[in-house]
Amino acid sequence: MYVITGITGRVGGAAARRLLEAGLPVRAVVRDAAKGAAWAERGCKVAVAAMDDAAALIRAFADAEAVFVVPPPVFDPAPGFPEARANVAALRAALEASRPGRVVWLSTVGAQARQPNLLSQHTLMEAAIADLALPVTVLRPAWFMDNAEWDIAAARDEGVLRSFLAPLDRAIPMVAARDVGATAAELLRETWTGHRLIELEGPAAISPNDLAAALARVLGRDVRAEVVPRETWGGLFRAQGMAEPLPRIQMLDGFNEGWLTFEGQPRQGVTALDAVLRGLV
Repeated sequence: MYVITGITGRVGGAAARRLLEAGLPVRAVVRDAAKGAAWAERGCKVAVAAMDDAAALIRAFADAEAVFVVPPPVFDPAPGFPEARANVAALRAALEASRPGRVVWLSTVGAQARQPNLLSQHTLMEAAIADLALPVTVLRPAWFMDNAEWDIAAARDEGVLRSFLAPLDRAIPMVAARDVGATAAELLRETWTGHRLIELEGPAAISPNDLAAALARVLGRDVRAEVVPRETWGGLFRAQGMAEPLPRIQMLDGFNEGWLTFEGQPRQGVTALDAVLRGLV
């Protein structure tokens, strides 16, 4: 049995679809049973568990050949990342108790960075499972191309891509969520010992100008990129409902300053930016 958490998201869903296409048994772990109905129709077993509920996770991971752990995203964490700490404590306890054959753990590019930022919650989670006595692969993907979903309305209606990444001609590694899920599915089927790190990027690095040009091609209209001034970020994020915008600002600084990057030589995905944007549009 292959157990997938975060299956209702793009990455977990892509991993599950790839396994099902290969005729493999999949157990979908969801927080709400209603959200598992569509996966049950696809032939999955469904387990209900929150990521901070060790007892429920133990039941969800029972008899698993492999588990794909997709920690729930926390975009506005409380100081000290208590949400991530609670999740990783429960997940580790469940993995130790259920003893699956192997684990693939979704992390992020730049998780090795020592500078504090929003992605530091992945740093602490990686540290918390570093001595887990199971075969573990940590998968660190690049910035998701799919984040452009939030840029489509302004690009379509105003012809503007408002970018927090700068300068506009500086390209950074990006990857399609579907490639991350497909890679995770491949890793789940492999056999290895100990712990290993796999990093993943897309076919080419992408700048804000590249993204604007791709949006123009897909939308069939002119789109220009413009930088959102850094001094406005805190107010903008608070206006959007964030209580603690500093970690997000630090993360963006990390990408712009180049210290949120890969640790080694990443693998390459196959999905191009235009294909992702067409799907989002």
